[in-house]
Amino acid sequence: MAFGKKRLQRNMEQNSDPGIDPSIRNQGSISIRLTENTKHLQSIYNDCSDIIFRHFLMGNKTHAVLIYLDGMSNIEEIDHYVLPALMREEANSDVESILKQKLTISSVKEIKTFYDVVKEVSSGNPVVLIDGQIIGFSTGLPKWENRSIQEPTAESVVRGPRDGFIEAISTNVVQIRRKIKSPNLKTKTIQVGRYSQTEVVIMYIEGLADQTLIEEVQKRLNRIDIDGVLESGYIEEFIKDHPYSPFPQILNTERPDVTAANLLEGNVVILTDGTPFVLIAPTTFYSLLQSPEDYYEGFMSGTLIRWLRYFFLLIALLLPSVYVAILTYHQEMIPTSLLISVAKSREQIPFPALVEALLMEMTFEALREAGIRLPKNIGSAISIVGALVIGQAAVSAGLVSAPMVIVVAITGIASFLIPRYSASIALRMLRFPIMFLAGTLGLVGIMLGLLTIIIHMCTIRSFGVPYLQPMAPMKKSEMKDVLIRAPWWSLKKRPHWTGESNQIRQSSNQKPSPNKENE
Repeated sequence: MAFGKKRLQRNMEQNSDPGIDPSIRNQGSISIRLTENTKHLQSIYNDCSDIIFRHFLMGNKTHAVLIYLDGMSNIEEIDHYVLPALMREEANSDVESILKQKLTISSVKEIKTFYDVVKEVSSGNPVVLIDGQIIGFSTGLPKWENRSIQEPTAESVVRGPRDGFIEAISTNVVQIRRKIKSPNLKTKTIQVGRYSQTEVVIMYIEGLADQTLIEEVQKRLNRIDIDGVLESGYIEEFIKDHPYSPFPQILNTERPDVTAANLLEGNVVILTDGTPFVLIAPTTFYSLLQSPEDYYEGFMSGTLIRWLRYFFLLIALLLPSVYVAILTYHQEMIPTSLLISVAKSREQIPFPALVEALLMEMTFEALREAGIRLPKNIGSAISIVGALVIGQAAVSAGLVSAPMVIVVAITGIASFLIPRYSASIALRMLRFPIMFLAGTLGLVGIMLGLLTIIIHMCTIRSFGVPYLQPMAPMKKSEMKDVLIRAPWWSLKKRPHWTGESNQIRQSSNQKPSPNKENE
């Protein structure tokens, strides 16, 4: 028992300062002696062959060292602007003159601790330490390869911007600022992960985003204590309200236009270095069913497509379950001619409808996952050909009936109409327990499953916002962008989230008319 208490206390002491690499947490400040600083840093970077210590003389008299990470720092800029300028000058007590007058680079920052040295070097910024100085300075000269900006494959549109986020967080911030040029677009940067020290940027528009929402996002991010963050999905799991819910409570996107649109509605955006996926909070269930193209085409076509999307959402969730329930318990609901056809096709099938549906659904999901994991050139072909061949072979072998293959195929097509992959996964997961309820209780089981899902969704909140808003609780003023896509000139108010400030997003009386006088 005593050993357990000591171990718990030791772990609490190690975790007292989350977000910092424990190996360099208490390394102290830079010494006035360069030899001590160099020896200490070499011990920190022991067995790191890509860390370069470049010793040189300032003014042929004062010793100095340049520390950088090979492959992450701009060697050409170092050779051209940093080393020649420093070698020509004599170091003195006026370090400010060295920083501001001698180096012809835009980004120079003072550093005072070894932790700052490690953080700057690991970020690709070369660090200069001078003998006799208790401070050093980092030069903002990082350089690494970036992927070019391309259209996101998972969120493609017929009409709309073709640019997408990449893995470089600075490029992603620039893409958002290109669309929102107001100085009220604010950014706050933090580091998450003890060892990865991943850069995370919080973006919001001051005056639109509620202050309590901003503070809540910061609080949830600051309490994350993990070894490393390699993708925004790590952060999403730590900050969501209901971790055991299958429904996504934070919107993720690769599109700058979607991000900018949510910022203009008062949402908060979380960008993570190393991933093109941006997190948007809060979100609602209806936001997951909206495509950016809904707002680029006419409002009538957008409304029609939105209704079609809602209809096929129900099909993707319930069609196999309804088929199993009717075929097992409610045959009287099927027309006689159709019932005879279905019974004839199932005459040689050895399995009940529930087992048949589960077999086909699991096969379809396996083929879909295989198509995603295979190389892109053959993935789609393998999944389509595999579904056709396996389905026909299963029918010919008498394992499944032809109507079941049609039902599963329509269900799979319907799931592709959902714009957000995370929402599609949630429906795919819920489809199986509803099928079990349909196979045991019939249509009553389906209704119990639907009621359970609706009750659960009514209890979910995303950063304090009800998940089914504006349907539950009902807000008539915001219904214009849920069941229909109202024209832009009628969307006078932005959605209500956590505050009441600045809800008017455009002037009134903007409905176009050929007889309208110019004011």
